[in-house]
Amino acid sequence: MAGGVRWVVLREKDLPRAERAALAAELRAILADVDGTLIVAGPDPLGGDAVHLPAAGPYPPPTHGLVGRSCHHQTELNRLTTEHYATVSPIWPTRTKPGYGPPLGPDGLRKLVDSSPVPLLALGGVETPDQVTACVQAGATGVAVLGALMRATNPAETAATLTSAFKEAVTPVLTQTRRGVTQVSTSGLRPTVPTQGSSLTARSGHGRPQPQTATKEEK
Repeated sequence: MAGGVRWVVLREKDLPRAERAALAAELRAILADVDGTLIVAGPDPLGGDAVHLPAAGPYPPPTHGLVGRSCHHQTELNRLTTEHYATVSPIWPTRTKPGYGPPLGPDGLRKLVDSSPVPLLALGGVETPDQVTACVQAGATGVAVLGALMRATNPAETAATLTSAFKEAVTPVLTQTRRGVTQVSTSGLRPTVPTQGSSLTARSGHGRPQPQTATKEEK
């Protein structure tokens, strides 16, 4: 949280429900101080209203305030119905889940973004600011990070670095025309929506995103 993370996915699926629910309550209290959101992996929100579902199910998804799903290719995206967002992975080879793939890469991510019915969040092998930027440029609404934070000596510093790269990538670029009229470049503009991972570097927001907008030059 100190590094700017505002969305967190709780996994720990091996814990008994009571212990997992207690951990969820503790995390929600921490996130409440920064107006953050806890998303629980699996259909049971553990007292909250945000869940992230695996590609395998359940179908149809349960009704909650915020529902995401893990996807890896177009076929899985085509199954989406009432989900609010999806993660797509892996973008790059990942040390957290070695052998998964093949990696989509930014080009594969871009193709899925273009055909997806919901906002997509890039996941898998994202460890550097340049990778965060590449995901945003490919059209990802958010970037989810697990291993880079879990392995970090200083997680807050790592989170701050990746969050800064994300914010810079989505910030409108102001340019000055010869007639003195300011234009807003659409490059990097992304809607505000939620994300996945064990920790997330993404902007805070709720529900479905608003369409992208840009200021046109006045005649």
